Amino acid sequence: MAEEKENPEREPKKIDKLDRDLFWFLIKIMRTIFVGFFWMVFNVFLGLYLGFAVPEESTPGRMIFFYSWFVLSLGAYLYMVWRFWRKKMDNPD
Repeated sequence: MAEEKENPEREPKKIDKLDRDLFWFLIKIMRTIFVGFFWMVFNVFLGLYLGFAVPEESTPGRMIFFYSWFVLSLGAYLYMVWRFWRKKMDNPD
């Protein structure tokens, strides 16, 4: 009987930890998608709407600025995503 009483006490702790880990996993997914979407919208605005990336509408200096910004910001975004996802979740067992 002592074993039966100990098991129910341990189960909620495992479930709570799993729920908390699942919550933070979903937060990581939302952050990655939101920041990536914001990065894409901003670059589409600069490149296509303002014409920085279109050769017919832009000067070489503006194109160099835009593509330099694009590569640097892509590197920063990928580094940020790597930092978000580098820690592995604990084993719930």
